[in-house]
Amino acid sequence: MVLVLDYSLCFILVAALLGGYAFVFEFLRRVNELYYVGRLGKMQHPLPPGDLGWPFLGNMLTFLKAFKSDPDSFIYDLFSRYGRTGMYRTHLLGCPSIIVCTPETCRKVLTDEEQFKLGYPASTMALTGKRSFHGISMTEHKRLRRLITSPINGHEELSAYVVLIEGLAVKLLEELSSMNRPCQFLTELRKFAFEVITTIFVASDGDHVDLGLFENLYTDLNRGMKSLAINLPGFAFHKALKARKKLMKLLQALVDRKRRSNNRETIKSKKDMMDLLMEVKDEDGRQLEDEDIIDLVLVFLLAGHESSAHGILWTIIYLIDHPHVLHMAKKEQEEITERRPFMQKGLNLHEIKQMNYLSKVIDEMLRRTSISFANFRQAKVDVNINGYTIPKGWKVLVWNRGVHMDPETYVNPKEYDPSRWDNYRARAGSFLPFGLGSRFCPGGDLAKLQITIFLHHFLLNYRMERMNPECAVTYLPLPRPLDNCLATIIRAT
Repeated sequence: MVLVLDYSLCFILVAALLGGYAFVFEFLRRVNELYYVGRLGKMQHPLPPGDLGWPFLGNMLTFLKAFKSDPDSFIYDLFSRYGRTGMYRTHLLGCPSIIVCTPETCRKVLTDEEQFKLGYPASTMALTGKRSFHGISMTEHKRLRRLITSPINGHEELSAYVVLIEGLAVKLLEELSSMNRPCQFLTELRKFAFEVITTIFVASDGDHVDLGLFENLYTDLNRGMKSLAINLPGFAFHKALKARKKLMKLLQALVDRKRRSNNRETIKSKKDMMDLLMEVKDEDGRQLEDEDIIDLVLVFLLAGHESSAHGILWTIIYLIDHPHVLHMAKKEQEEITERRPFMQKGLNLHEIKQMNYLSKVIDEMLRRTSISFANFRQAKVDVNINGYTIPKGWKVLVWNRGVHMDPETYVNPKEYDPSRWDNYRARAGSFLPFGLGSRFCPGGDLAKLQITIFLHHFLLNYRMERMNPECAVTYLPLPRPLDNCLATIIRAT
């Protein structure tokens, strides 16, 4: 009898605890909803379906859990709970937010500069600086974009970068294949991509750049970019702030060195991006302040190597996992080299533009991987889209992964299938690896150029054997195998 009473008592206590937990959770959820939604007042249109989670934390725990192993489950859960409305309210990274995840809504948000502005998380804004592309006005953005786009994406410039990228790619592949032991392939690719982008931006003073130190600091910086802005030891944001401070000091030293050189009227045969930024003037003849230059360079060095390194890695992984795609991609590269004039040494831009199948291979990697899971905007005013209100001041998350992995946009989206791009005409807003509209990433062409050149030489002369082919993948801050792709690079015989 005592034993039965003990079990009954335990059951009652457990039930009471679970009931209390559910009550507290629901109470806190309602408090958070009331705090943000209740003060909006009467609206002409309702908010999108969804909930704002707990106070302060919002839905971050659910978000982090999904992105630890299955990032698509986050958006698929919204689909199942609220229907395929294409818009959902949530609370992420410290802010009430609206997720948009259909091509039409994404296009609207990314191209409507009258009603939306950049809305990156507080952590991103603090780490990139108020004078970077993330923080400047639209007018300033357009002016600086004109300056930067040509040196990065112009035909003559891209042609010159082919030689630089090819030399570094061949060098890395030769070094890794001669090791005869496994390496962290992603780590090596990040070093390669970082050397490319650093050479482009500070080439004329390259001897004074410690690439290893820079790359390590950028690793810490990137990990804090989309974290909660908690400046306490042990949090990613705290470590990232320390990395930013050191990077600012190193970049300031480079600017000071360049100014001293200019004062001595040193003539440079070729100017790098930092040189050009130091020379640019506005309509009134004013030059950029050092803070402007450093914030811009800091962001470009960060974005310019992360997407390229991860893009190369994931394309090779997909190729290895799909032998028929690997065979077709390799055959195309062999045909290009066979047509090459006898006196020509190395690749040129004309050959790269002939790599039609490899271009589809890379585009499918960009779609399937979604290296950047979202673009961030903020509503300037109350905005009505599809009968829903996006309140003024709320963040808008253009969910790239939601679009790229939507079966209504891409058939069998989880399959890696380059043939889906055969004669495919994408709807505006359905393919967003580099954004859309005036804020489209100016370095997109350069990133794809690095990926293409590296793959050309890998496909022709090398293969990769992963030590842990079933290794788990983490998706924050960027998708990567947990072992950084521990693998052996083997030269083909």
